[in-house]
Amino acid sequence: MLAAAAGVLTAVSPAGADTGATASDPHRPGRTVDVQLLSFNDLHGNLEPPQGSSGTVTETQADGTTKTIPAGGAEYLATSLRNARKGHEYSVTAAGGDMIGASPLMSGLFHDEPTIEALNKLDLDVTAVGNHEFDEGRAELSRIQNGGCHPKEGCYEKGKTFPGADFPYLAANVTDEKTGKPILKPYTVWQRNGVKIGFIGVTLEGTPDIVTAEGVKGLKFHDEVETINKYAKELQRKGVKSIVALIHEGGLPASPSYNYDCDNGGAGKGISGPITDIAKNITPQVDALVTGHTHQAYTCTIPDPSGTPRTVTSAASFGRLYTDTTLTYDRRTGDIVRTSVKGAHAANHVVNREQPKAPDMTSLIGRWNKLAAPIANKPVGYVSADVNGRGSTAYETPLGDVIADGQLEALSPADKGGAQIAFMNPGGIRSDLAYKASGSEGDGVVTYGEAFTVQPFTNMMNVIDLTGSQLISALQQQVSGSNEASPKILQVSKGLTYTLDLTKSGKDRIVTDSVKLNGEAIDPAKTYRVAMNEFLAGGGDGFPAFKDGKNKLVGASDLDAFTAYLGAHSSQSTPLEPPKADRITVVK
Repeated sequence: MLAAAAGVLTAVSPAGADTGATASDPHRPGRTVDVQLLSFNDLHGNLEPPQGSSGTVTETQADGTTKTIPAGGAEYLATSLRNARKGHEYSVTAAGGDMIGASPLMSGLFHDEPTIEALNKLDLDVTAVGNHEFDEGRAELSRIQNGGCHPKEGCYEKGKTFPGADFPYLAANVTDEKTGKPILKPYTVWQRNGVKIGFIGVTLEGTPDIVTAEGVKGLKFHDEVETINKYAKELQRKGVKSIVALIHEGGLPASPSYNYDCDNGGAGKGISGPITDIAKNITPQVDALVTGHTHQAYTCTIPDPSGTPRTVTSAASFGRLYTDTTLTYDRRTGDIVRTSVKGAHAANHVVNREQPKAPDMTSLIGRWNKLAAPIANKPVGYVSADVNGRGSTAYETPLGDVIADGQLEALSPADKGGAQIAFMNPGGIRSDLAYKASGSEGDGVVTYGEAFTVQPFTNMMNVIDLTGSQLISALQQQVSGSNEASPKILQVSKGLTYTLDLTKSGKDRIVTDSVKLNGEAIDPAKTYRVAMNEFLAGGGDGFPAFKDGKNKLVGASDLDAFTAYLGAHSSQSTPLEPPKADRITVVK
């Protein structure tokens, strides 16, 4: 009997088996076949096990307590996926975008060629583009897909030319501004023994707001729902009735545990965020949604426009989880069976580090690490304990303070810009500084590779003139406009203090008369020199006030400012202590 609670119908019988029936004989085999869909998202080039909180998942136990499980790493992800495929005649592996970009040094140093090589070995069948696939622009994304050596740095290994991705990158809602045509394939059709499943891939429409202007130059990003519905119709006309949407946009489950019951209280009750409205409006012709971007773990059902539950999944990030969903394919109709019958559903599985490593991934990582080692292993600083950034749930993080202070220090000299304040966007902090050694460097040592993992974009620093009034407007934009529903609280340098009142709404959450620099109230008419990375200076992350800045001076990269600060403020005998993170007073 078919079981369907997860939206995409799973079946009680083993996946890969013929389990269906005809109308005249409901028990006759051959009518349906189960297709295993394995998926993950937001790998971000994390081939080695991620450090700190970025390398763990939270699991809720039967008694309600939680435990933390170390997870992730391509050696273990490969083993997990290969084991999961065993016994499944029909198995397809898909991803929800951000496979590359914001990557640790081992991959980022080589423009993510190592990650694409690893994904080829993982037998990835298809992925959507994510916003980070555009970090280096359209031409580089084309090279990632089609292959060829880097236009400036050439080939990294003698006698080897980068082959490109064996799998298609899908970008249905990204078009050329001049031609109006998609820059990559909008969809692909996976086929095996007469079974056909179409995959449509999109990134979030707001990608231009979170990528540098140069990265999306000449491109237009379209509405996710309209695009998916358009291509679902096209696939239907071509006879492809079973459709999965790969969407680089996501939601926020009510619990951080990967095994949280997202449908507790009813379909879709345990999740919020952008994906909920998207899911509710995508045509019922689409049978399942694989999502990403928010780095959260969930397997939910959200009703489609007809009211039928439909599976919506996300496997957190960094290769820590993978999702296993069963699609019950009806050979007669060519469609996925979806009913309201309660039963088995999609599930997330931990990529634990207790299983054997995949030897081919170990070899790949070793080969690229050898090339990166002279740069990656160089010590750049020392810490006395974990300095949390990505792993902190607070609006102001200790690592955010360190980064902002480093930027202020690098750009405060008169000949470097004369900065009085520095701002860092929270999304640009990609990891923690972990005290525990990641290799042979020793506990407390921060290597260049680890610093690169925290600040992988190599954005150039800018210093601009802002009036006090513009400064206040920028702070208000953290909690209003496009950021009202999901605030983006900037990390601030020492000397800048203010109160964030969460009992209020919109821009009123910023208590304006509390905003002070070195104890003095910000003067609306006065001009201040403010440092930030080029992404923020271009209005990224919903901060248009920064675009109005004057007298721009371009300085060193954000990574150079970060490593210089670590070197100047720590040593083996006097390591850097985590800051108190008390510059922003939060009222709840």
